Amino acid sequence: MTGVFLDRDGTIGGDGGGVHPFEFTLYDFSAEAIKRLNNEGIKVYLFTNQSWIGMGKFSEQTFLEGTGKLMEALKEKNAFLDGIYYCPHTPEENCECRKPQPTLLWQAQKEHNLDLTKCYIVGDRWSDMVSAANVGSKKILVKTGRGLQSLQEQSNKQIALDHVVDNVLDATQWILADLNRLSNS
Repeated sequence: MTGVFLDRDGTIGGDGGGVHPFEFTLYDFSAEAIKRLNNEGIKVYLFTNQSWIGMGKFSEQTFLEGTGKLMEALKEKNAFLDGIYYCPHTPEENCECRKPQPTLLWQAQKEHNLDLTKCYIVGDRWSDMVSAANVGSKKILVKTGRGLQSLQEQSNKQIALDHVVDNVLDATQWILADLNRLSNS
């Protein structure tokens, strides 16, 4: 089964840096992007590092409550997420779940019977792209958030991106076209 993993901050909303969950706002086009995937029967997952939890800037409960508000905002636009996967640790903790480690993806794979080689990872940071490479998923970098900065800083790295797009709605259009192309070949 295929699925799409979306980073949160800088990909579907926010500014690409840490944002308090109650202050997080979706980009205007994000709900439409998710809805289009939902309408095609494609599973959509949130996939995010939330180191502010580990730093004590807000609690895990606050993150979950804020994510509930995000889910409500999506529901108002007839869109939804099939799962939420997050790492609450700081980079200094060297945990196994922080992107670019593949642990969160493996967890989703197990819980949703996904073939990660048929999945897409959409994000604005190079860690999202490395996560995708670690499991054989397709890598789509958005230029929102920190995307342009990531592209400039990491353009010489050994990971080939599958596609670079302006935003998550463009990513959705590319994913749907790619799936259509694959089903017709």
